[in-house]
Amino acid sequence: MPLDPFDLESYGGHLTVSADDARAAAELLDGVITRTPITESRALSTIAGTKVLLKCENLQRAGSFKVRGAYVRLARLSPEERERGVVAASAGNHAQGVALAAGMLGIDTVVYMPVDAALPKVAATRGYGAEVRMVGTSVDEALAAARVEAARSGRVLIHPFDHVDVVAGQGTVALEILEQVPDVATVVVPLGGGGLVAGIAAVLAEVAPHVKVVGVQAASAAAYPGSLKAGKPLAGNLGATMADGIAVGLPGDVPFGIVQKEGVEVRTVTEDQLSRALLAVLERSKLMVEPAGAAGVAGIIAAGPGVFQGPVVAVLSGGNIDPLVLMRVVQHGLVAAGRYLKLQVRLMDKPGALAKLVETIAAAGANIVAVDHTRTDVSLSVSEVSVNLQLETKGAEHRSAVVERLESEGYEVAAF
Repeated sequence: MPLDPFDLESYGGHLTVSADDARAAAELLDGVITRTPITESRALSTIAGTKVLLKCENLQRAGSFKVRGAYVRLARLSPEERERGVVAASAGNHAQGVALAAGMLGIDTVVYMPVDAALPKVAATRGYGAEVRMVGTSVDEALAAARVEAARSGRVLIHPFDHVDVVAGQGTVALEILEQVPDVATVVVPLGGGGLVAGIAAVLAEVAPHVKVVGVQAASAAAYPGSLKAGKPLAGNLGATMADGIAVGLPGDVPFGIVQKEGVEVRTVTEDQLSRALLAVLERSKLMVEPAGAAGVAGIIAAGPGVFQGPVVAVLSGGNIDPLVLMRVVQHGLVAAGRYLKLQVRLMDKPGALAKLVETIAAAGANIVAVDHTRTDVSLSVSEVSVNLQLETKGAEHRSAVVERLESEGYEVAAF
């Protein structure tokens, strides 16, 4: 996002972040944030072929790492700026971080959020005391509205990622990782606008230059690969993704410069990989994360064994997820993992046909979740019925075996 003319001075005359900046930010945050735990994941270690640990920023105050950068930025405002109030834009996590930090510092806050932002995130932002205004369908559109409000009212824009104070605050995650995992070799981080990745990369490049930093974006909303190739921030195609927290169409100048300078590797993951990662973290590590927060884990799973040098730390950047979205994502993850199967089977419309089908499925070891029996489809002959089934299976191989078993018994099967 291009720098705001009225905000240039607050960058302090530089567009980079040092380890000392992060240390100073850590001092400001002492007693304010949670020092989040790191836990080892044996399941992911098996997949990666090396030790994998999870940095649990999903357990941070307000549910994500965002409060780190937000508090540092707000704490450094002048008395006059605090009096004017602040304005921010976010799909949810930055909104909550700003609202929480502003409440602690006594600063009046307006937050713009996309109209389809998760309801729990909206409610939490209001609960922390901010005025929420719903506008646009993306973070970029909400940010544009926040800029207009800042210019109109004089409020200070608290950018979600494009400011050195914000990046320095996020860099405190790297300081904690180095203390908790001194021998860390690779850090894998969800990547949206770039504040978290840039903060971590800036600190590690100075303090532990042997540590590799990998940023992971949702493939349908990945602006960094094209921007890095072009050598400057470029707007990318912002497609639909479940990872709304990292769905940012244009990298920030400050984080982009750091990501480019430090040679951060950027990878992308699919929606299937994101949902499988969320399911894996929930099921195997007993941790609640949002899809964006699981992007680093998705990158590890997608890469497979031997790609990343260990120990590997994957940052779980946030855990704020709408229960309804969680339900859909978990189901999506089960399908992607081959543990949920939808079938359409044609049968002759005669007594006992459905019972025989059920017996065949049971013999194949699958569990029937739902059955829909239809006689009125125009594609059916008078003597046929269509049966739609939802089955629980034990994985991709079992899923294939169930379909093969049905086909070997003479059934016409369509699997979804």
